Amino acid sequence: MPPPRPTPFSAAAPAGQKPLLMVDIDGVISLFGFAATRPPAGAFESIDGIVHFISADAGRYLLALADDFELVWCSGWEEKANEYLPHLLGLPGPYPFLAFVRSPGRTRAHWKLEAIDAFAGGRPLAWVDDAFNAACEQWAQTRPAPTLLVRTDPAEGLTAPAVQTLRRWSERLASSP
Repeated sequence: MPPPRPTPFSAAAPAGQKPLLMVDIDGVISLFGFAATRPPAGAFESIDGIVHFISADAGRYLLALADDFELVWCSGWEEKANEYLPHLLGLPGPYPFLAFVRSPGRTRAHWKLEAIDAFAGGRPLAWVDDAFNAACEQWAQTRPAPTLLVRTDPAEGLTAPAVQTLRRWSERLASSP
């Protein structure tokens, strides 16, 4: 039996709460586009009948980031992330996840922004994804709360330098008044 499923929700954080870390899966944890002759560390896993190459390092990196952030699945996997990833990555989970409107229309240039705004409210957040566009960059620059976008290469996923960038950003937030 799969673990219980948390439901998506929106909440404003009390003062002193950790910033959010919005974690995409495809291109961050589930890797693709790498040379077949030189795959990164990881393993192929069947998830709902679809084969994914899961990074060997992602679990360790996310555990390290959980000290500084509240992790949130920010992926089209939605609740499926909790059914598979905590076990595969050695994470305590389940984690909150975002549910998305599949046709955001012409007013939103990226399909995840509305759900992120609804969940995060005014909380600081970092977002790790391989598919940012200009709308994401503009949104991050104009968002009232501190916001960091960390782009991954889908053939490498979450890396040690990206983790260092995220931790330094979180430390700066924690030390600012």
